[in-house]
Amino acid sequence: MRNNSDTVIRSLHDVGLSAWFGGALMGAVGVNGAAAEADKATERTGIAASGWAKWSPVSAAAIATHLIGGAGLLISQRKRVRNRRDTKANTIVKTAITGAALAATAYSGYLGAKLAAAGAVPAEGATDPGPATPEDVASTQRQLRALQWAIPLLTGALVVLGAQQGEQQRPLRILRSVARGPLRIAGTHG
Repeated sequence: MRNNSDTVIRSLHDVGLSAWFGGALMGAVGVNGAAAEADKATERTGIAASGWAKWSPVSAAAIATHLIGGAGLLISQRKRVRNRRDTKANTIVKTAITGAALAATAYSGYLGAKLAAAGAVPAEGATDPGPATPEDVASTQRQLRALQWAIPLLTGALVVLGAQQGEQQRPLRILRSVARGPLRIAGTHG
């Protein structure tokens, strides 16, 4: 999987992540924000649930695309990940954050389905309960309020870590890393 196929797998990784990040951010701002402006308090959660339901298949495809690209990059770059300390550290952190983003996204989907199943309940917005919102629905909304910002934060961190990995592949950076390697080894052996 070298050369041209690296471009394909890197593109899968990056495009999938971009859609995951962008969709989560747009949903928090656009879908949930628009739902809060509905005239009837009992329509607000339903409007948001409908918007998120329409986005869910695209989001799932984006996440799958990102994961396929990420797995391809790990396979293609396995020697670099294994042999370069900075790349290995970045990959470990990136993998942990990907797991957290996946968990947050899955739990958000579960909570969204739970909110949709509650039906027409009064609320201030998609993630903001009102005084007449039943407590179980209000609890779900409060959790969704935190997750709506956690997912873009986590996926945004993945974008930054991906950029960092790209910088680690610059020729001068590689030469410095190789040049420092023997010095570290020599310094540790006396």
